[in-house]
Formats: sequence, C-alpha cells, structure tokens
Amino acid sequence: MRMRSHAPGRVNLIGDHTDYAGGLAMPMAIDLGTTILGEAHGDRIVLRSKQDDEPAALPLVVERAEATEPPWARYVAGVVAELAPERGFIGVADSTVPVGAGLASSAALEVSVALALGFTGSARELALLCQRAEQRASGVPCGVMDQLASACGRADHALLIDFAALDIDYVAVPPSAEIVIVHSGESRELAESAYEERRAQTEAATAIVGPLRDLDIEQLRRIDDAAVRQRARHVLTENERVARFALAFRNGDLDTAGQLMVQSHQSLRDDFEVSTDALDELVERLTSTDGVYGARLTGAGFGGCVVALCERGALPDEGWHVKAAAGAHVAELA
Repeated sequence: MRMRSHAPGRVNLIGDHTDYAGGLAMPMAIDLGTTILGEAHGDRIVLRSKQDDEPAALPLVVERAEATEPPWARYVAGVVAELAPERGFIGVADSTVPVGAGLASSAALEVSVALALGFTGSARELALLCQRAEQRASGVPCGVMDQLASACGRADHALLIDFAALDIDYVAVPPSAEIVIVHSGESRELAESAYEERRAQTEAATAIVGPLRDLDIEQLRRIDDAAVRQRARHVLTENERVARFALAFRNGDLDTAGQLMVQSHQSLRDDFEVSTDALDELVERLTSTDGVYGARLTGAGFGGCVVALCERGALPDEGWHVKAAAGAHVAELA
C-alpha cells in the first residue's frame, strides 16, 4: 500500500531560547513543508530527495546517525534509530522548507519520516521522538519547539506552548495580519554556532537562582557572571513578552504585538547575543516600512530569517508570505 506523509515547517513568532528553560514560546506551523510518498517494502530504508542527488540508504538498525552520509540523511537515520521500524521503506521526499533558514526544515523531515515509517503514537510523543532523532543526528542539544509545532499545528492558529508541561493553547492569527519571512542572506548552522554554550549558560543561571520562568528580575543580582546574568534576563523577560503577545493577538492588537517582537529582537541581540549585523539591519529596514508592525529574528539566531508582522500588502515583494497550517498527517493511497 502506497502512502503519503506530510509535515510542515514552522516560524516562531516570539519566544526563542525559552523552550529548553521550561518557558513559553509562540510558533506556528506554516504552509511550507516536507512530503514523503512511498511504500513499506523490504529490509532497508531507501529515501530519495528531490532536493539532493544522493539518497538516504539505511539498514533497519542504525547505531551512529551522526556518521550517516549524505548529511541530510542523518535526520532520517536519527528517526530510524529512535523508531526501530520492523519493515523497510522505499520512497521520495520533497520539501519546500528552505534549509539553513531557521524554519525547521530538519524537524519537518523527521516528523514526515516517522509517520512514513509507521509511527502511531500521539502528536506529542511524535514530537519527542523526533527531538531525540535531531539530537542524535546533529549533536546539538536542541529543544522540542520545532517538532511540536510541526506535529501539532492548526490551520489559522499559532501555538502558545508551555514547555514546563508541554501544554498547547491555540491562538487564532488575527485575520487582518500577514506573516512574512525574509532571509538575511546568512545560512544558519547550529552545530557550528554558540547554541550549546548559550544553553549551558542558561542552565547555569537556573542552577543558581532556580526556574527562570517564576523568577523576580531582582533575583538576577545573585548571578555573579555577567554573561550568565544576561542570558537569564533574556529568558525571564522573553517569557513575559510571549504572554503579552498572545493576549495582543487574541485582542487583535497588532501594534502591541509588533512592539513586543521588536523588544524580543533587541533582547536576543543584546542579552542573548545571537543576532548578527545582517539580521539587525534587516529588522531595522523592515520595521521602518509602512504597514509593518514589528519584526524580529526567528529561530535560534546566528543567521537565518527575520519574521515580520504586517498589514496585508505591506511587503509585496519580500520573502515568503506564509499562513498558519495544519500539523503533520499521513494517508494511505489506493
């Protein structure tokens, strides 16, 4: 029986580097994604990609996903290692999510592969399995936001995620809003960035003062290391911004939502230090454009994209104009 699986990418509207600290974020699944078409067959996984000349060709038992070639196949191997499928699969993957843009291209691939290989658990279980697969493949201790957004997306809604409990509250995107993603021109590679260092600094702050989500900002004075204190201040204030952003969306208050996005970018630039000159210049240019309420870097930083909140038609010739999409799904084909 042939089947088709599809998983969307995601854009994070606000709330970066909060997921692994048990905080809040508000991503949305987008109408760019990865689709796999094929069938269960044999005792090997053979997946060709329309975006890469070399296929992923794997046994059913994978021990070192990070050593798999070509590089894109490492994410397939991570899923195979975590899922341990009983049967092989032959198919083709096709993706419209740009690689290296911070739009969760790897998560979309992982989630679509897991469904194609027969995963049958809940959407949250699917996200957690694919998070482990990503960590195997990349060696980066990433959070679970990308996989949750891909697995749990809802059309016309963003996801307000509480990472302390993995609870999701769906927030409708105001119908007058347009979400535009613009690439900075810098590709993002987390394995070559300071992501792991930032996470370690955040965890060091938590060890000193306790969970950052519930902290009074005055307690940050207990942290002697200036860099660690800055990372903690970003996480603490970003959680507050996410909560206010969700309320603004519910009230259709795009002016306030846009201001919060700009404040988020400033915090990521100054306190978390994950922005770049190219990202800063792009945010400044977009926010000076009529009809743009706000913009910020999206994803972990170190390059990639900026997301802009606009009135419709404000950026007609810029980037990707995306809509909030439904989450991952699989279907059998006749």
